[in-house]
Amino acid sequence: MKNKVAPHRSIQRVCDYIAQNLDIPMSIEHLSDVAALSKYHFHRLFVANMHITVSKYILLARLKRASFELVFETDKKILDIAIKAGFDSAEAFSRAFKRTFNQTPSGFRSAPKWPQWHAVFEFTLASNPLVLLDVTVDVFPKTMIAFIEHRGAADRVYETAGQFVSWRKASGLSPIHSSKTFGIPNGDPNTMIPEAFRFKICGSVCKSIPNNAFSVHNAEIPEMRCAKVRHRGSHEALDNTINAFYQQWFVDRDEQPAEHPCFFQYINLIHEVDECDLLTDIFLPLR
Repeated sequence: MKNKVAPHRSIQRVCDYIAQNLDIPMSIEHLSDVAALSKYHFHRLFVANMHITVSKYILLARLKRASFELVFETDKKILDIAIKAGFDSAEAFSRAFKRTFNQTPSGFRSAPKWPQWHAVFEFTLASNPLVLLDVTVDVFPKTMIAFIEHRGAADRVYETAGQFVSWRKASGLSPIHSSKTFGIPNGDPNTMIPEAFRFKICGSVCKSIPNNAFSVHNAEIPEMRCAKVRHRGSHEALDNTINAFYQQWFVDRDEQPAEHPCFFQYINLIHEVDECDLLTDIFLPLR
């Protein structure tokens, strides 16, 4: 007999399992066991929580990973990406990709329509899971950076990120694998009009960079005392950790946020690991 588990927790466990096992076949029978629910109730509860079928969710998870590989790993062949995503041929992959995003894989690779892409993934669990924080306080060291500034809607940040990746590869001045990568927003995009949103995509450098055609500039992140917490998983769920940071951590503490905005250090990148394995350090500057 299967143990009784609250539906939301069951579906969250299945979503986590899918994210961690995109390279293996997954059946409804097996996933219902992961959920500790009967096959009949599992599928109904999954659709009720996620608003799409299990098979569609798995397909979207694989196509999402493939999307990042197409744009940020341009040396990979489309056929290799297709096979990794579980397709027998590039043609079958192209049909599924175009049916989902209304762009072919090659078209997406050359000119991704990110707002349209984001809209496909606008489904979430009914409520956010509890976020448990492990916060440390330390001095963030002054760090020289090269940056490109995204201006406008947050759902188009990947366009600017792609330009920054191209600069890194072309210049060799902030190598992806040996330099640090940061993101610095000017605030919460949910609280401002899209035209007001700014997001600096940064890489650490050892010396000032020359003028370039990529609109990448010099700057530095100043030395400052910061509270730091590590977020694990999708960048799209960063708000859950940030909100918990502000709501939970300041309670009964004699601390106040400084003027400098909250910022991020990306320990690994979306085209390097599966989304569930992403690690992002969130820094909250303190007075």
